[in-house]
Amino acid sequence: MAHHKSVFTDVDVRSHENNLAHRTREIDRERLIVRRGQPFSITLQCSGPLPAKHYLELKLRLGKKDEVVITVQNERGAGDKWWFNQQEAQGEIVLTLHSPADAIIGHYHLAVLLLAHDRHTVERIDKVTFHMLFNPWCKDDVVYLPDESLLQEYIMNEDGVIYQGAWDYIRSIPWNYGQFEDFVMDICFEVLDNSNNALKNSVMDMEHRFDPVYVSRIIAAMVNSNGDRGVLAGRWSEPYADGVPPYHWTGSVKILRQWSKAGFRAVKYGQCWVFAAVACTVMRCLGIPSRVITNFDSAHDVDGNLSMDIMLNDRLEPAETKDSKWNFHCWIESWMKRDDLSKGCDGWQVLDPTPQERSEGEFRCGPCPVTAIKEGKLDLKYDAPFVFAEVNADIVYWVVQRDGQRRKIKEDQKSVGKNISTKSPYGNYREDVTSHYKYPEGSREEREVYGKAGHRVTGAVEENTEPGQLQLSIKHAKPVFGTDFDVIVEVKNTGSKEAHAQLTMVATAVTYNSIHRGECQRESINVTVQAHKVHKQVLRLHYDHYVKCVSEHHVIRVKALLDVLGENEPIMNVVNIPLSKPELLVEVPGMAVLWEKVTAHVSFTNPLPVPLKGGVFTVEGAGLLPATEIPVIGDVAPGQKVSVKFSFSPMRAGVRKLMVDFDSDRLKDVKGVGTVVVRKKYTRPFYENLIMY
Repeated sequence: MAHHKSVFTDVDVRSHENNLAHRTREIDRERLIVRRGQPFSITLQCSGPLPAKHYLELKLRLGKKDEVVITVQNERGAGDKWWFNQQEAQGEIVLTLHSPADAIIGHYHLAVLLLAHDRHTVERIDKVTFHMLFNPWCKDDVVYLPDESLLQEYIMNEDGVIYQGAWDYIRSIPWNYGQFEDFVMDICFEVLDNSNNALKNSVMDMEHRFDPVYVSRIIAAMVNSNGDRGVLAGRWSEPYADGVPPYHWTGSVKILRQWSKAGFRAVKYGQCWVFAAVACTVMRCLGIPSRVITNFDSAHDVDGNLSMDIMLNDRLEPAETKDSKWNFHCWIESWMKRDDLSKGCDGWQVLDPTPQERSEGEFRCGPCPVTAIKEGKLDLKYDAPFVFAEVNADIVYWVVQRDGQRRKIKEDQKSVGKNISTKSPYGNYREDVTSHYKYPEGSREEREVYGKAGHRVTGAVEENTEPGQLQLSIKHAKPVFGTDFDVIVEVKNTGSKEAHAQLTMVATAVTYNSIHRGECQRESINVTVQAHKVHKQVLRLHYDHYVKCVSEHHVIRVKALLDVLGENEPIMNVVNIPLSKPELLVEVPGMAVLWEKVTAHVSFTNPLPVPLKGGVFTVEGAGLLPATEIPVIGDVAPGQKVSVKFSFSPMRAGVRKLMVDFDSDRLKDVKGVGTVVVRKKYTRPFYENLIMY
């Protein structure tokens, strides 16, 4: 038998052209990365034309153990199947592969077989591999988003802004999502491969990876490490000594790389915005449009009764309560059609990777259609009652007296779910999406939705307008962390007789998710308020006092309780006062050119009345430089300006963001951001190319 002379001499996956057409060039220029529902071409170099009566067959294998094997049809068939066509010319065969819009995402191996007419294999090429992602540009893909400017933000933008603080004092921190940084895509697939589902039944898992509902649910469980090999361990109060404090992170890339490098051991530590941001990175990387959402005054309703019962003891200290109200809580929204649900559930879906409650046995939440929350359809999957409560629950405050009796002191139907925020796709400003989640407070539609949600519908809390009725309010400026400041409690008498009452004011330090960290100050006095007059009581808060108990989130909660003589219902008011921090100034003078050194300057002034020790700047930026620490030499005196210079060589062109974080012994989580426009290198000046007439 004559020895068969090889027909195929080489193969070119044309990653430059394909990746550009599939918008994956930012991920990699060498490896082939494509999006489903969109054709791509590879070239076979041949020693000559194909022998007569021979033909090509293409086989795809998917998964570490070839969990899925697909034979590619050689013409467009019926239904949504893989197919290819071929063109021969000048010793080359161009193969164009057409994937269905619901193809499985993952790492594919392609085998090209040359078969004789009797179907025996004459030759095979086995070395072609490629990655397949979701395709929000393809109108048949369930993640299709028809607006290009939204895709530029929710898939392509590697820099973001995450909102924090309080509903009436919203601040933002910059975040480096970095979904196209080196190895991030590979780590996203490792996240899927290490889920409980994949480890239990890899064939079933692989077969479901065409479905963004399934994939996003896996990611929501895998971003936290509760009960699986997930990415991040959560911790909501100090000490963080055996890990990184949650407020220290400025991006997702370092977290994902550290998890992968440590053999899938959880990275310490995350809190809600870190969980949400890492999930956003993974989703954008895989091709599902996603954004981070912040809900202010977010309810965590444990028992599912859509009412938050906050218990206080007779000293107004928190008693044992499972329910809690967080100053803010972050989750993500991802864009997809919900073919598994009834009509009207497409579009943005809530996904929450912060471990709070179990959903089908795993710590995760969603995807839950935002429209279902607005309409009060709580029977829709996944986890609609929990999300509904986060933005809608009523709050009832109770005082538990020494004899165990409970006294209801305040009911609040309006304070949960305020200023729901996300970064605008058109720039670094806040977009308010509250109206996507609920009808206006107090509107007819809002009360109807409540009824539909199975909530007890009550009217507004009756204001007692008897003579001698008192009103209580708390006023404060926007204090800076490090200063002394005043809180003014006003007692207004709208009645026609003077009133006598006992006023108790308590200032406590809390974390952003309402964990009580200790009392800073307390005052209790008797007040007499004349008819139609206002009594003002000043509570002065000193840095020396509050610094001893304030948490890393720098929030002071002030409660005022008015016990009126002769009335059995006390009056209470609560405010959260976030203390603001200085901003870092980030400057990059001069022009930034690809692969050429550029120098940046970072500075800020110490606002505290004490020196800062052990200062460290952390800098990072997608396409600019990996997270790098720069220690500050020596202490920074009160009022002193501290500045550092550092150099880096940009790795990718375009408009880039440089994120900076400063931490020290007494001042932490100071953030800043600078914009760097990185230009490509020009080989010769532009004007030399102009033709002179």
